Amino acid sequence: MFTGISEEVGRVAGVTSIPGGLRINIQAELITLELNQGDSVSVDGTCLTAVGCSSINLLVEAVGETLEKTTLKTFRPGRLVNLERALKSGQRFDGHIVTGHTSGLARIETIRRRGRNYYLEVSVPLPSLPYIIGEGSIALDGLSLTVAKLKDNLVGISIIPYTAATTTLKYKKRGDLMNLEVDVLAKYVERIILLKTGKKNTLHNLKTWGYV
Repeated sequence: MFTGISEEVGRVAGVTSIPGGLRINIQAELITLELNQGDSVSVDGTCLTAVGCSSINLLVEAVGETLEKTTLKTFRPGRLVNLERALKSGQRFDGHIVTGHTSGLARIETIRRRGRNYYLEVSVPLPSLPYIIGEGSIALDGLSLTVAKLKDNLVGISIIPYTAATTTLKYKKRGDLMNLEVDVLAKYVERIILLKTGKKNTLHNLKTWGYV
């Protein structure tokens, strides 16, 4: 489990093919100090296992559905990525619960400066919309962000200077794809409603039950 608070921006040093997937070598200096082989690490919001690590390098592998559902298949040497180690028990919990299991891909429609802040607007896949609410949390490329605006399938987010400066957001541009993870708590609520009532958590049902 992660919090969506990036600890470091790493750089992809190499990508090689393996049977059914890719092996990705990432240069990093901070998270590798306390990372061991077999540990979980979030790479641009995707939970991967460290299959090798040194003081300056992290080696991970991605296969199957992980490649299909994320931006990992587009990784090339030189790409910058957000990195976060798994949360420790008893550690201060900032951000929100992030599992590293991507819901789909969001496309950047707008990214611009607003004074010292940034405004980011992304279009999200329609199946993800029921799990996103105004003032709620989503993760983009592993970053815990608050929904400031929601209209149709467009999600608007205000980004403070610190977040932009310490993550890959400052390098993003219109048309870029980002790994999207919706709030897992919303999925649990939907599952409970489905098992209790036999009715899926649709927008119509939520309005009928007085939640919207």
